[in-house]
Amino acid sequence: MAEYIKLVDVSRCAGCRGCQVACKQWNELPAEKTGFTGSYQNPPDLSFDTWNLIRYDEIEQDGKLRWIMRHDACMHCDHPACVKVCPTGALAKTDEGAVIHDPKLCIGCKACTAGCPFDVPRYSKAADKIAKCTLCYSRITNGRTPACVMACPTGCLSFGNKDEMMEKAIKRAETINGTVYPNNPKYPTHVVCVFPNNIKASDLSHTNPHPSMPLLVLLWKNLLKPFTLLGIGAVAGGAALHYLIKGPHEVHEKKEGGE
Repeated sequence: MAEYIKLVDVSRCAGCRGCQVACKQWNELPAEKTGFTGSYQNPPDLSFDTWNLIRYDEIEQDGKLRWIMRHDACMHCDHPACVKVCPTGALAKTDEGAVIHDPKLCIGCKACTAGCPFDVPRYSKAADKIAKCTLCYSRITNGRTPACVMACPTGCLSFGNKDEMMEKAIKRAETINGTVYPNNPKYPTHVVCVFPNNIKASDLSHTNPHPSMPLLVLLWKNLLKPFTLLGIGAVAGGAALHYLIKGPHEVHEKKEGGE
C-alpha cells in the first residue's frame, strides 16, 4: 500500500485561494458569510464548513514588511492524537497516511479538538459533530490527487509518494535556504511544509513550533483507554469525557396541556 505526503512550498503560494474553492466544491461544503477583519484572510479561520484555508501573515524583518501566505489544513499526523483520544472510533488513520472521519460515529465530544496539536478539527453546535480535511481520501485511493493540489496554479502544493516528497522537501529547503516543517522526528506528519528563508514556525500565526503528542492524550491512551478491555471503558469513558468537555445534553420535554 502506497503511503503519501502532501507538500506545501510556502515560498510559491500566491494567496489565490484556489485550494479553498476546490475543497469546497469537491466536498460539497457551503460558503460562509464573513466580514472584513482587517486582513485579506477570509474566512478568518478553519471551521466545520471550511477545511482548508490560506493564512496571511505580515512579518516585519529589518524594518521591512513581508507577507507570508500559506495553505493550512489537517496535517494528517503519523500517530494522530485525535485518533488516540476519540472514544467512538469516528476518527481513523489509514495506510495511505490520511486521517479520516466518520460523522455517523461522531458524538460531538470535542476530545479531538482538545487533543490536536495543530488545532484542526472544528465543532458545529448545530450538527453536534466535528469535521476536518480527509486528504481527499476518496480521490487518493482511486489514483487521483487531492482537489486542493489539482487546483493550485503555482506549484505550491504537490502530492506523491512519501519518500519522494520528503526528498523533494529537503532539496527545496536547501535551494531557498528555508526550513522543513514540522521538524519533530517523534511526531511526523503526512503534510509537510517548506518555509522560505528566515521564516520560522514561531513567526507565523496559528502555527505550533513544536508539535507533539499532548500529555492529556498520553494519559488517556496509557491509563484510561485500556479499561475498555473490561467492556465498560468505551461507554463509561466516552460518556465521561463527553460530559467533562461538553456538558450534558439539554432535554426538553413537552408538558401536558401544551406548556
